[in-house]
Amino acid sequence: MSEKKRKVFSGEFKAKVALEAVRGVSTVNQIAQEFGVHPTQVGVWKKELQEQAGSLFEAKRGPKVADESASAEWLYSEIGRLKMELDWLKKKSGIGR
Repeated sequence: MSEKKRKVFSGEFKAKVALEAVRGVSTVNQIAQEFGVHPTQVGVWKKELQEQAGSLFEAKRGPKVADESASAEWLYSEIGRLKMELDWLKKKSGIGR
């Protein structure tokens, strides 16, 4: 007896089907038949899209606030690396004598 594997749909495909259902031009059954999915699944994706649509526009735009402690830590490590390179170059060129 062979096991039937589940179909895995991409997020893009789910969004396309859900948007079609939200538009309301076709019935859920017509959309399901067109895209080859079960009508119940179309309803689930439509409901999920409607519930999460508000969160798409909640994020603030603009540059993200950088963590100052991480920035300072990175700068100190960069200064240390550059100082080591400078000391090595001075040693190799004979300037530091």
